[in-house]
Amino acid sequence: MRHTEGYSRRRLLTLAAQAAALLTIDRALAGSVAPTATAPPTAGDQTMQTRAIPSSSEALPMVGLGTYRGFDVAPGDPVYRQLPAVLEALFRKGGTLIDSSPMYGRAEQTTGELLSIHEPRSPAFLATKVWTRGRKEGIAQMEQSFRLLQTERIDLMQIHNLLDWQTHLPMLREWQEQGRIRYIGITHYTSSAYDEVEAVLKAEKLDFLQINYALDDRAVEKRILPLCRERGVAVICNRPFGGGGLLARLKGKSLPAWVSDVQVNSWPQLALKFLLAHPAVTCVIPGTSNPRYMVDNAGAGFGPMLTDAQRHQLIALLG
Repeated sequence: MRHTEGYSRRRLLTLAAQAAALLTIDRALAGSVAPTATAPPTAGDQTMQTRAIPSSSEALPMVGLGTYRGFDVAPGDPVYRQLPAVLEALFRKGGTLIDSSPMYGRAEQTTGELLSIHEPRSPAFLATKVWTRGRKEGIAQMEQSFRLLQTERIDLMQIHNLLDWQTHLPMLREWQEQGRIRYIGITHYTSSAYDEVEAVLKAEKLDFLQINYALDDRAVEKRILPLCRERGVAVICNRPFGGGGLLARLKGKSLPAWVSDVQVNSWPQLALKFLLAHPAVTCVIPGTSNPRYMVDNAGAGFGPMLTDAQRHQLIALLG
């Protein structure tokens, strides 16, 4: 592996050992996380539920990890020291999808560094993006992503916010045929782009759409999610806490009396499970640099999903 900013492999391995120690929190919280309805618990940790990627039927765990902000840190930063434990929490709970982008500063490089020393070999489903204009520039940026993530294959390459998508999409298809990338997709994060997102989904065969969706941001339900089901496109939910405002609004409110029926014990879990209850949603990717929050978020992938009545009660609760 490449040494970066003075951090050797030995130092990174020390961080990984510290991550294992930090994950005593995982065991402490394990009793609050319910077993999946489709996979009984084993002698080790329980495994979260999965959804099929429509274009391949490959099973993808319901809860992943976003790296925006949280992984844009360098070795030596106190936050960096927590990140091995975040990844370990994700993997121990059965999650695999890690989403990044060249837009996220150092996030790709940090992810590559930490995955390179994970033992046993990381089960990560690596997703990143191309975020530039021009064919030559797009190729150079994607090649850089391979180097920073320290991988020979990227599971999902996405065109970030549809930037110059007509130029990049043919190259993504070519690399997919070569096996360098397994799936291709597009992303956006605002409802003002939905007309263009809809047009691209109708015109092109894609494996994934990454889009904003939250309990307090449901515009995607009207046209985009039904279209994804019709077109066989997997959906990854970004901004699943509405950019942070949602949890602030829910703070101090009592959880509904029925949360034990769906094996939830926190508002973040319930907000994520609200999204996962939609039949078009494949995976949610809340971002965090805190191992405790990763354990809590992963809990949304366990136990029964919400009923329509329960989802409507949550919508009414926000007024």
